[in-house]
Amino acid sequence: MSLKIRLARGGTKKRPHYSIVVADSRMPRDGRFIEKVGTYDPLLKKDDPKRVQYNEERVRHWLGHGALPTDRVARFLSANGLVKWERGNNPKKGEPGAKAKERAAERAEKQAAGSAPAEEAAAE
Repeated sequence: MSLKIRLARGGTKKRPHYSIVVADSRMPRDGRFIEKVGTYDPLLKKDDPKRVQYNEERVRHWLGHGALPTDRVARFLSANGLVKWERGNNPKKGEPGAKAKERAAERAEKQAAGSAPAEEAAAE
């Protein structure tokens, strides 16, 4: 059984409140979990101490048993040095897909073909 330390969403529409839970990775996001170890309230200010609260002792216990935190939870835990978290690097993020590249190449060809006869007519 692979364990995850992740967020389970609660609250109402447009008023989220998350629980930090230890769950089997095969369970749904808001489904069955093993233990609730903390809370996260994204509506509070970033410097508010109640924004992220968790039981550090229980988190250490589950990390020792092989539970892996999700990216967002790892970010929270790295503030206290429980987990090493690094910002992801995706250099291809803004690059267009294959079809968009093909369309751009076709557009460039049409534009080049269209401007060539105009240049010949202007030269005569």
